[in-house]
Amino acid sequence: MSKVCQITGKKVITGNHVSHSNRKTRRTFEPNLHVKRFFVPEMEEWITLKVSAAGLRTINKKGIYAALLAADKSGNLYRH
Repeated sequence: MSKVCQITGKKVITGNHVSHSNRKTRRTFEPNLHVKRFFVPEMEEWITLKVSAAGLRTINKKGIYAALLAADKSGNLYRH
């Protein structure tokens, strides 16, 4: 599975390492992802999501069900 948050859609981006002598080499910036299980009372089941730290904050703010609906609407939610 790819390194993409299923709630916010954050993914790997690229940039440069810049050394002290100002040489530039390519690097990647990866999201802070965690695999977590959540209980969804509306569906009465446990789901496993790969979420970023920002995604966890979104879930805490909106609630898991509202966050899932918003992620599904924006196309970030991955179903297997």
